[in-house]
Amino acid sequence: MAKNKFYVVWVGAKPGIYSSWAECQLQIKGFPAAKYKGFATRAEAEAAYKGRPVDFINSGKGSANTTRNSFNSKSNIIQNSIAVDAACSGNPGVMEYQGVYTKDSRQLFHQKFPLGTNNIGEFLALVHGISYLQKNNLNLPIYSDSQIAIGWVLKKHCKSKLEETARTKALFDMVRRAEAWLKANEIKVKILKWDTKNWGEIPADFGRK
Repeated sequence: MAKNKFYVVWVGAKPGIYSSWAECQLQIKGFPAAKYKGFATRAEAEAAYKGRPVDFINSGKGSANTTRNSFNSKSNIIQNSIAVDAACSGNPGVMEYQGVYTKDSRQLFHQKFPLGTNNIGEFLALVHGISYLQKNNLNLPIYSDSQIAIGWVLKKHCKSKLEETARTKALFDMVRRAEAWLKANEIKVKILKWDTKNWGEIPADFGRK
């Protein structure tokens, strides 16, 4: 993910310049045809805010490849679905993952571990989401923005190189349970890759850019 410091919101709940992704997300999430983009410096952001969004969005100007957020108008997003994501404070570091209902970001499940990696979190989130859907007989697709996690799930194996220690034992116990579940169960739900470039951040994103 891009590490921007300032975000310009031209069209959103409250247009302006924001110094964190979390603040920016509050202005754009659920706002039809919102227009925003991230920049490395305040000077760049201020100059962009005075200009036209069309001159910056998809133009290569600015430090991030963020695009228009037309979340509610993207007909190819399946709103009746769930989305999963993970966040890690350092890599490795404190890790957590969650699953939400795509349409309204309502949280369905959440787990947190004292030490882990983002890839392990993405893997566990996806397995948790698949098992959640199948155990509840919900015929919904599931979105993940991690191609690595999707690949691990399809191969039924978490290929992380993180060392198992006393601090990571609970995490690896969960990984082994997830792998065992995958090997014992047929995946019946559709796994879909979230198109971050064109749709913005996945609804399960923790907003820590």
